[in-house]
Amino acid sequence: MTEITRDVVVIGAGAAGLTAANQLKKAGLSVAVLEARDRVGGRLWTDTIEGAMLEIGGQWVSPDQDALKETIAELGLETFDRYRDGDSVYIGPDGIAHRYTGEMFPVSAETEKTIAEVTARLDAMVAEIDPDRPWAHPQAAQWDTVSWDAWLREQTDDDEAIRNLAFPTGSAMLTKPTHSFSLLQSLLMAASAGSYTNLVDADFILDKRVVGGLQQVPLLLAERLGDDVFLGQPVRTLEYSEGEGVVAVADGVTVRARHAILALAPVLYNRISFVPPLPRLQHQMHQHISMGFVIKVHAVYETPFWREKGLSGTAFSPYELSHEAYDNTNHGDERGTLVGFVSDRTADDLFRLSAEERKERILESLSHYYGPEAKDPVVYYESDWGSEEWTRGAYAASFDLGGLHRYGADLRTPVGPIHFACSDMAGAGYQHVDGAIRMGRLAAQQILDEVHT
Repeated sequence: MTEITRDVVVIGAGAAGLTAANQLKKAGLSVAVLEARDRVGGRLWTDTIEGAMLEIGGQWVSPDQDALKETIAELGLETFDRYRDGDSVYIGPDGIAHRYTGEMFPVSAETEKTIAEVTARLDAMVAEIDPDRPWAHPQAAQWDTVSWDAWLREQTDDDEAIRNLAFPTGSAMLTKPTHSFSLLQSLLMAASAGSYTNLVDADFILDKRVVGGLQQVPLLLAERLGDDVFLGQPVRTLEYSEGEGVVAVADGVTVRARHAILALAPVLYNRISFVPPLPRLQHQMHQHISMGFVIKVHAVYETPFWREKGLSGTAFSPYELSHEAYDNTNHGDERGTLVGFVSDRTADDLFRLSAEERKERILESLSHYYGPEAKDPVVYYESDWGSEEWTRGAYAASFDLGGLHRYGADLRTPVGPIHFACSDMAGAGYQHVDGAIRMGRLAAQQILDEVHT
């Protein structure tokens, strides 16, 4: 067992942990980053599958994600626009694929009016929410004890409107059934993007990608740290005491440090034995946080055949197995790639099938948007983060009903020398790489402030 001493030990080599480690090192502190996986990046993972480069984890960059954009620029990386020329496709309750252009998908005038009215209502509520302190709103307790589904059903009995309004924060982002999380949790998700309108705008949320893959961000950040990053080192025990610092015991290395940063999802804290145990509030809080579940489907074709049909690749339907799909073709690639998503209970059901049955069902769903050619990809791959030992879900953790206003303020609160950082506890950039970077910066600054006082 190797023993080393550092000013700060960072547990987790995702975007949050590596950002924090770099900030601390720049300020003159010594660091060690312990990562359980055999790679850096956490929920960012760019890999080559059967000759195709796939973004298995996070990939998109939005216009409001300033922390991520600053980091991309500082690392010398380039971005490119997601392909979006041509018609989008919407499938309604009639099961027919409807082509359309513009922001509004084809629904009846009455349904469109209802969606617009409820969206305006939501935008007004979101404008009152501080994404860093949603629990501080005067109506936080009320909004946190009614489910997202129940609130929407109080607004209208138009089922198509309800399904489409529920979709952005349900199937698309929190990847949980809409009855399982609160209105407040949904408002936080929207506030993290600036508005509910922004959140439903695919051209805003899914704006750009990084040439060569987004995992380059953590890879380049780790490169700057050199031998201070230790892979394949899950932390088993973390001893801590006020004034004495911490001792992190991993499989092959023990780090003694003045401070620690837990830069991993809260659902994984229970993989570490804390000595002494974390305060009872932490234990209680972590029982009310869980990950969602989504299958990210990658289908690579000889050519982007949908473009020849005048389609942008953007497609969605709250009635389809794959509730949304996009053109995910890599920069400069002659082949075409579609990415589709299957989430929450629908994903549960699919994993009860064999791999071949699952593939057939998913490709059949994609064909409803793009035509029969979608059934014959040359490469097919499913990102299943629920089976990842050091992730256990997607895209980030969220509270169950009533949990956000009850415990949210305590997510980032340090416990003695232990600080916390990950996208799961971000305000702006919540669930995104941008939020991870923001939280990494915050944790590093907290430690620097302590050191300099």
